[in-house]
Amino acid sequence: MRELVDTHTHTELCGHATGSVFDLVEAACARGVSTLGITEHYPLSPVFDPNGDSAMPASELSPYLESIERARLEHRGIEILAGCEFDWLGEADDRGIQAADLERFELVCASVHFIGTWPIDHPELSMERWGMRDQVDGIWRDYFARWCEAAACTRFPFHVMCHPDLVKKFGIYPSFRMGALYDDAVDAVLASDRMIEVNASGAFCPCGEVYPAPDLLRRFASAGVPCTVGSDAHCPENVARGISGAMRSMYQAGYRTVTVPTRDGDRREVELA
Repeated sequence: MRELVDTHTHTELCGHATGSVFDLVEAACARGVSTLGITEHYPLSPVFDPNGDSAMPASELSPYLESIERARLEHRGIEILAGCEFDWLGEADDRGIQAADLERFELVCASVHFIGTWPIDHPELSMERWGMRDQVDGIWRDYFARWCEAAACTRFPFHVMCHPDLVKKFGIYPSFRMGALYDDAVDAVLASDRMIEVNASGAFCPCGEVYPAPDLLRRFASAGVPCTVGSDAHCPENVARGISGAMRSMYQAGYRTVTVPTRDGDRREVELA
């Protein structure tokens, strides 16, 4: 039986998910997951999270990590990574983040959810702009520019670049071919020797396919970019959801192993075949 890993999950602390750290771990154990990454959204300022439903509060950082440590003591048969998903905000970032702020995490996943202060994937707050057809090409270019900026930045200890083409979430595509954007994404990750992930959640969104798209994933594979896999579960019921399909997508793209981050900052490989 193929080893099951899930390196991207969320808890109720972010305000748009359900379940505790312990709930996620129990679900992972029940499904036979060997490595579980708990990667709660790193705190945002009120400018980006005015309703408190996009990321965990800063006051919860220490309790969050403490709860992961307690879960480890009670579930020694599974490797649990204490992680976070860090929003890359570029020049608009008002948090004063330093690299040391992220060193307490064993797994730091970087992602882009905002262009300026606009949340590109929020089902309620983003749709008006997505409905402006003349905006779509610019949104795609702006998104990939920010994703590549994050991927190439070596100032922060990012381990994984998450859902590389999240911009396609609602199934709204630009008028141009995306190949040049895809090549830029590959080059950016190669410059920093980071992993990307196949994120299974895209298959359950309007776009109807995992992140990244097959063509982009093939380019990552051809370039030798290491790739991990995550469900992006926002409730215990979705832990490991779609992981088998995500692994099939990796194999079809040319990967033969899944790269799995470890607690000590290293990586190990799991055979896909």
